[in-house]
Amino acid sequence: MAASTEGTWESLPVKLHEGILETLRDLKFTHMTPVQVTGSGKTLAFVIPIIELLLKREEKLKKMQVGALVITPTRELALQISEVMETFLQRFPEFTQILLIGGSNPAEDVERLKARGGNIVIATPGRLEDMFRRKAEGLDLASAVRSLDVLVLDEADRLLDMGFENSLNAILSFLPKQRRTGLFSATQTQELEKLVRAGLRNPVRITVKEKGLAATAPAQKTPSRLSNYYTVCRADEKFNHLVAFLRQHKHEKQLVFFSTCACVEFYGRALELLVRKVPVCCIHGKMKNKRNSIFADFRKLKSGILVCTDVMARGIDIPDVNWVLQYDPPSNASAFVHRCGRTARIGNYGNALVFLLPMEETYVNFLSINQKCPLQEMPPIRDVVDVLPKVKAMALADRAAFERGMKAFVSYVQAYAKHECSLIFRVKDLDFAALARGFALLRLPKMPELRGRSFPDFQETAVDTDAIPFKDKNREKQRRKMLAEQKERGEEAPPRRNLRNKAWSKQKSKKERRKRRAAKRKHEEGSDADEDDLAELLDDTRLLKKLKKGRISEEDFEQQLTGGAKRNRDAAAPL
Repeated sequence: MAASTEGTWESLPVKLHEGILETLRDLKFTHMTPVQVTGSGKTLAFVIPIIELLLKREEKLKKMQVGALVITPTRELALQISEVMETFLQRFPEFTQILLIGGSNPAEDVERLKARGGNIVIATPGRLEDMFRRKAEGLDLASAVRSLDVLVLDEADRLLDMGFENSLNAILSFLPKQRRTGLFSATQTQELEKLVRAGLRNPVRITVKEKGLAATAPAQKTPSRLSNYYTVCRADEKFNHLVAFLRQHKHEKQLVFFSTCACVEFYGRALELLVRKVPVCCIHGKMKNKRNSIFADFRKLKSGILVCTDVMARGIDIPDVNWVLQYDPPSNASAFVHRCGRTARIGNYGNALVFLLPMEETYVNFLSINQKCPLQEMPPIRDVVDVLPKVKAMALADRAAFERGMKAFVSYVQAYAKHECSLIFRVKDLDFAALARGFALLRLPKMPELRGRSFPDFQETAVDTDAIPFKDKNREKQRRKMLAEQKERGEEAPPRRNLRNKAWSKQKSKKERRKRRAAKRKHEEGSDADEDDLAELLDDTRLLKKLKKGRISEEDFEQQLTGGAKRNRDAAAPL
């Protein structure tokens, strides 16, 4: 790798341990690099100090003493950090590290910790918080962290953005006040500033700027070796263009970003059928056990397609990605840059392409001004084959595919309505008929946004969609049993469990309810949660029970719950 700065590791005023220097030479990191250079080894900015600080401890760490803790928002990033740490610890066998992330059995994590210990813990917030509650199983993690020297919050702004505030608060309450804490973040947010003020003593801010640039010069945020493109196509032609592009680049490694988990599930399965002889992998935040192995397998591939949500947009290092394709523009502009950063890493060349609808073309100017991210237009591919009939055939042959398409369509509209750049991305501008054709829908879903409107440009299939069977024989058997039971009861349609009066695109996020559940759990475990907050939580729980038993109407439930949510927000304690 070409040196980005003049400094070698040996030139540091405080000499690094020889074992660290030897590992750096093995990794071919001969010179220090600005951490803002994509793929430059930002993880080393805290891995090296952690090892150096633990080596300088007066009292050596015992098996069940935690000296360093690294918390990161996604399990993929945690795996990546763990691999880097493991590489360095090969020369320091006196330290043990353990990885605590979702997707594995928590009971097995408990046994591993008890058997091996973990002087360095790398974890995601949810699993780490869970480990602190396992005292009854013989694991006293609260005592283990009393020896903590270093806490690192990697991608700190993303930790807060993903709604881990309650988990972080719970974890911080167990940690000693006297410690070194590092917050690593590519972007500064208001929530991050709150965390700095509340959680850090004597904070020092380190900001990296590009050497030689004038203070007033607009710095491009994407790598200089990244070619950034956009293409404009209609909603009903968008997927055809994506498939044509992927077929033309079969021998390359590509990431395809969608806005929702449901879209990843739907379009990912379709791409498996339509782009032959190419590995197609799918990763999104709602996947449970398979995510870790899928990520590890895709990293090893020389070519292939990874269909994903923004869970893969930050900090993830996948070798030799040729193209980052953004089928859906992300909900916020900074995520656009983070997505692009998965290619053109460590000084390599890379390409990124975003697909835009005609009404979204002003987004190009917005990115150029707001994110210092210029894009050049890529002409649409000629002679594109229409693959949507094949996607329709999938839905007709398997009810699971039909339902995936409907869910994807609805989730797309929901995500579109929540886009931060609402002056450009407006639900009222969507051509729902063209959009439905682009999702290869057999019929339009019954959703409030479409109620009372006609769409002559969309032709529904003549097939009775209620009669489409599941390919999975067990699922179909269960469905037929349920339909028979409904017929016996004289029901024409399955009961709607959550009848909602508002348009789906305007409903409140489920985040508020998750926060209330987490706060209640925290209180039950002896936290200092406010009694008023707990009372509100209990009221909401009682409301939900009344609704399920039919004692109150849906309208009463929504009205009372909205009032309760507002009171909760007003009373919420800061980080």
